[in-house]
Amino acid sequence: MASSASTNPAHAHFESFLQAQLCQDVLSSFQGLCGALGLEPGGGLPQYRKLKAQLNYWSAKSLWAKLDKRAEQPVYQQGRACARTKCLVVGAGPCGLRAAVELALLGARVVLVEKRTKFSRHNVLHLWPFTIHDLRALGAKKFYGRFCTGTLDHISIRQLQLLLLKVVLLLGVEIHWGVTFTGLQPPPKKGSGWRARLQPHPPAPLANYEFDVLISAAGGKFVPEGFTVREMRGKLAIGITVNFVNRRTVEETQVPEISGVARIYNQSFFQSLLKATGIDLENIVYYKDDTHYFVMTAKKQCLLRLGVLRQDWPEIDRLLGSANVVPEALQRFVRAAADFATNGKLGKLEFARDAHGRPDISAFDFTSMMRAESSARVQEKDGARLLLGLVGDCLVEPFWPLGTGVARGFLAAFDAAWMVKRWAEGAGPLEVLAERESLYQLLSQTSPENMHRNVAQYELDPATRYPTLNLRAVTPHQVQDLYDVMAKEPRRRPSDKPDAGKPATGTQEELLRWCREQTAGYPGVHVTDLSSSWADGRALCALVHRLRPGLLEPAELRGVGALEATAWALKVAEHELGIPPVLSAKAVVAGSDPLGLIAYLSHFHSTFKNTAHGPGGPEGPARQGFPGTSSAVLFLGKLQRTLQRPRAQDVLQENREDTGGKKPRLEGEAKTPSTEEPPVPESDVPPTPPSQHQEAGAGDLCALCGEHLYILERLCADGRFFHRSCFRCHTCEATLWPGGYRQHPGDGHFYCLQHLPQEGPEEDGGDQGPGSQDLPAAEEASMPSGPSPAVTPPEGTRAAPSPGQPTQPTRRLIRLSSPERQRLSSLQLTPEPELEPPPKPPRSCAALARQALEGSFVGWGMPVQSPQVLVATEEEQEQSASSSEEEEEEEEEAAAGETTALGSDMEQALVTLAKNSGTMSKYPTWQRTLLRRAREEEMKRFCKAQAVQRRLHEIETALGDLEAEGMKVELALRSQGGSPEQQNTLWMEQLLQLVQKKNSLLAEEAELMITVQELNLEEKQWHLDQELRGYLNQEGALKTPADRQAEEQLLKKLLDVVNQRDTLIRFQEELRLSELA
Repeated sequence: MASSASTNPAHAHFESFLQAQLCQDVLSSFQGLCGALGLEPGGGLPQYRKLKAQLNYWSAKSLWAKLDKRAEQPVYQQGRACARTKCLVVGAGPCGLRAAVELALLGARVVLVEKRTKFSRHNVLHLWPFTIHDLRALGAKKFYGRFCTGTLDHISIRQLQLLLLKVVLLLGVEIHWGVTFTGLQPPPKKGSGWRARLQPHPPAPLANYEFDVLISAAGGKFVPEGFTVREMRGKLAIGITVNFVNRRTVEETQVPEISGVARIYNQSFFQSLLKATGIDLENIVYYKDDTHYFVMTAKKQCLLRLGVLRQDWPEIDRLLGSANVVPEALQRFVRAAADFATNGKLGKLEFARDAHGRPDISAFDFTSMMRAESSARVQEKDGARLLLGLVGDCLVEPFWPLGTGVARGFLAAFDAAWMVKRWAEGAGPLEVLAERESLYQLLSQTSPENMHRNVAQYELDPATRYPTLNLRAVTPHQVQDLYDVMAKEPRRRPSDKPDAGKPATGTQEELLRWCREQTAGYPGVHVTDLSSSWADGRALCALVHRLRPGLLEPAELRGVGALEATAWALKVAEHELGIPPVLSAKAVVAGSDPLGLIAYLSHFHSTFKNTAHGPGGPEGPARQGFPGTSSAVLFLGKLQRTLQRPRAQDVLQENREDTGGKKPRLEGEAKTPSTEEPPVPESDVPPTPPSQHQEAGAGDLCALCGEHLYILERLCADGRFFHRSCFRCHTCEATLWPGGYRQHPGDGHFYCLQHLPQEGPEEDGGDQGPGSQDLPAAEEASMPSGPSPAVTPPEGTRAAPSPGQPTQPTRRLIRLSSPERQRLSSLQLTPEPELEPPPKPPRSCAALARQALEGSFVGWGMPVQSPQVLVATEEEQEQSASSSEEEEEEEEEAAAGETTALGSDMEQALVTLAKNSGTMSKYPTWQRTLLRRAREEEMKRFCKAQAVQRRLHEIETALGDLEAEGMKVELALRSQGGSPEQQNTLWMEQLLQLVQKKNSLLAEEAELMITVQELNLEEKQWHLDQELRGYLNQEGALKTPADRQAEEQLLKKLLDVVNQRDTLIRFQEELRLSELA
């Protein structure tokens, strides 16, 4: 075979073409191949057919078979679908090249221009199952033998560009290198076509090339004129990428890859990293490809402290500019992080080199991401129409931790090619644009889980890829502004018209009318305004009773002071309705903050205005479901109160309670001191006496900084008000989110759970993640005690601690009704000793099959006793990459339809293999499959966590913008007393709109934090499961008493985590059912 290649120049050129690893080598070898066969490159599909007919070489036949199989799909119409279409593709990135492949298969003439002259990006891209199958179908394994042979599916950008470049050359795409596209040149006269403005000096045929389709894939920094781009902004996020040389030694193959570790659910890893190296990261990923590729998100303060950044500049470009970054310090930083993440097993790390010969390391900003408002446009002049489409980063800049860039980029390339096909078929411009925008709406929602499972059926037709496809989601009328006929005024999209004159959804008059209706019929309650009518507390109690009956009878308010009744109503609204206070009880009674009261009542209105209640009066029944209530806010509130009280003391209190009561009574209890404000834990900051927080204007001042609090700035926690910017962890200054912080009873400061100081030796010193504390049951109701007319103990007094017991802050008694007690007791939180660890919910047949393998494998493929199996597996993958790649490819293609879920045949095979212990080593393909499944599950968890964290940061930024806008409106309302009534009404409506937007964002934030709890518990259960399996796999005779005790403790922890996950699952199911209702 070697002699055949050496005697035939075409064969030798083809072999060089296959093996070429540099862009210039690919081009020169292909030029030599065409020259040897007497062909001219860039001739489209006819060139491919001639090349295939003349190169009768054994090594090429398998490649021709793959390309022919793709080209024979009916959608391409044997290369005649777009035979009269001329296309210009800008950019030879992965998405531009993939779009060029599809356009060439459709039969279009395709010219591609690229400003670079070589491929040098080593960064690694995560691949979805459909992208793996798609690239294999184009001959990826023929061009790159190591394609997807590791435990994680990925490929470097350079290798992906190389293999796609080889495909487009074979399909006859004309490529011009070192040419920069600078804009469009309209037709100079009628009868001529559109051209491109190119630099520096394009050849005459390219300069005169007239085309009717332009596909821009030139990156996020270049978007053609006419497209509008929207910025999605979050908190400051500094990413660092680094590539180290991969020598492919035995030691390097032994280092497992890291699919992704995120602080949001694995705080212990990053705490250890900080202690060991002083490096503070948010996440880190490690892929082993052509290079050892690491990508991480670093905190700015850490970079400043370690000398990586010279100065702290507010401008991002200046902060990360080359003049402000110390290269040597940055290199030390990434080396230390990589060494820690891999336990130093990579040995001496040598930097790979970039295109300029410098160490391939980069610090970049991804605080803001750009997204085009539309994916396509049509321009027309003198009868010449031009269809413009965007793909790749200039369409949507990907959020790198999600690993969605290349997958969604390929989907956008397919959708753009489908648009060109519809354009060539003669569909109207508006119809083509409407279909393209309908597909664009689906792009940001796509994931491997919500696309068609059988990836082998994917074609250019979007119906083969998207299960829920509606090509008429956007109508032609809605895209009229995307059709630009030059010399005409562009039409404005209706949704873009200013809405300043649009009436507000909740005006002050409407709010007052709703409050009157809700409180009508209650004795002694007469609501005539939004200030003095609420001073006695009865109106607020009536409103709460109407929305949550059964908590307090109106007759029980006799003898209760206005301050106590108001404080109780504020507390119940927060605990049971999910409506946090924005002003203190004394401010309500004194009427000192009318704007705050209006903002507070508007929250009730926006939440419950569409809820149907019974007839007026306290006797009328009310519905038990609250469609507008944020269940996530309620759940997190209960979780936070759980974190703020000792479990042992709660158990004692619950044992002392009377189980017969259904609601709190008004009679005073000696053990439950009444409070005028929403009760403040007595573990507040010692230097500040409680009386200072209970002044009439306490809600106007931040409890930490003492500065003024505007209405939209107020964040209530434990009965005090803070700026969101002040409410941060005392140690790391990270933003504190609901359910993720705790106040230390000793110093009174607030901490995130990662940095919470230990209160005593009895506490577990393990990971203090958000899910490390017990979650409240989904049905749990931590009701505040009813208002009591009994004498209140003097301020500042505390109950004396019992002798011999550690001092604990006084806690409020938590009361549960009898049905709630029964539901809570049915949780069975204390497991029986003989029970085996329950499976990870929810279970499936695939999960049971994996569980059956636990005797031989951990993590769905790795034995506990012999980690060398992993080494052997990866070594085998490296060795077999070239020798048996064709056989492996055929096996994987045969199972392509089952890439996202284990089918019944695979499940049965796994169970059979599990029952025959010791046989797994005979099945290396299954071994790799199982190991890859485990890593993919880790990747999914990591991507989900990063999406949540990104959205949380975006919400925090949006809340900051709302606060700034609300401050201006509030100042205008408070200072312009002599303004016209119409102007004041307009300002009030704006304020209420801002309050409603803020409440909506806070509800979304709470739902995201529930997801954080779930991710943390998944991660914790996974680690406990690995530890427990290590003990289970030991022979009983070899176990020491210490081993048995440790196994028992792990079992209890695992069951506790499973119960907490079960609570979350039941909560989410109840939420889903309530939304359906």
